[in-house]
Amino acid sequence: MNRFQLTLIYLSLFLYIGCEDSKESKEIEIVTPVDTVKVEVFPALGHDGPYQSGNIYYGRESYIEYHAGNIPIILSAPHGGRLTPDEISDRTYGTLVTDLNTYELTKTIMDSMILRFGGYPHVILCKLKRTKLDANRDSTEAAQENKYALRAWQEYHHYIDVAKEKIKNTQGSGLFFDIHGHGQNPDGFYDLRTWLGYLLSSDELDQSDATLNTNLYKNKSSISSWVDSSSYTFIEVLRGKVSFGSILDSLGFKSLPSLNDQSPAGMRYFSGGYNTARHGSRNNGVISAIQIELPKPGIRDNQSTWSNYSIAINSAISEYYLIHLNRNIKN
Repeated sequence: MNRFQLTLIYLSLFLYIGCEDSKESKEIEIVTPVDTVKVEVFPALGHDGPYQSGNIYYGRESYIEYHAGNIPIILSAPHGGRLTPDEISDRTYGTLVTDLNTYELTKTIMDSMILRFGGYPHVILCKLKRTKLDANRDSTEAAQENKYALRAWQEYHHYIDVAKEKIKNTQGSGLFFDIHGHGQNPDGFYDLRTWLGYLLSSDELDQSDATLNTNLYKNKSSISSWVDSSSYTFIEVLRGKVSFGSILDSLGFKSLPSLNDQSPAGMRYFSGGYNTARHGSRNNGVISAIQIELPKPGIRDNQSTWSNYSIAINSAISEYYLIHLNRNIKN
């Protein structure tokens, strides 16, 4: 084979290899690029545990705040937040009004409890404005398809569940207070009483003591297990002399229902919402719940009124415990 023939062979091989490389290059170019943007995955609820009493834990972006406790009291403030992050779109339906100063009031009650009882209540606070999240509704209405709002809702109720479980395991039973604020009626009238919600409607509370004092209504209420632990009847615990409302009334904060104000009698009144139903003892359980709807004048105005009310409600809780469970809250 002469030099000319060898040259032709080498040239042919070069062109062949070059064509193969070209084909491979073209094939690589048309491959769809891999999406390198990571899908956001939230850590499992409870990843920040175990929860030590006296410590503060925060959910994602600090939208939810949990003060871990060691006494059988849970305080919840779902509507006092002020944060309005852009990543959460505004809710388009449902109630959007903030319960002004309930975040600050609840923390003042907490501080007063620590001094009075020598221990820490469990406190769960939503720092998001109600236009972004309503932690006192089911998840659909609460978050309205926003994944960050939904995550905050899940964290809020996770922390309450953690508190309930700890109380169950260490103290046997406890009380959950869901703290809210009510304002003027549409006609301008302002009811300055505290409304206590037990999941009984206005029409049901308007009924006689004899009608209400049955297992039917006890079991419908959010304090069913509390009544079972008490030596008093359901109607006495609900609005008698030893009711929470009557005790508050004796301390200067008129409340409904109580011995002096037994029913709404046709007036506006909130009987309790999602949190009271979910975390109370209507469906068994050892944690009983009361929704507290507070007027602004004289209670939610400022640090002075927050402090005065905190002293009163903690006195009422202490007495309520001693009367019905025959024990003190002190840690």
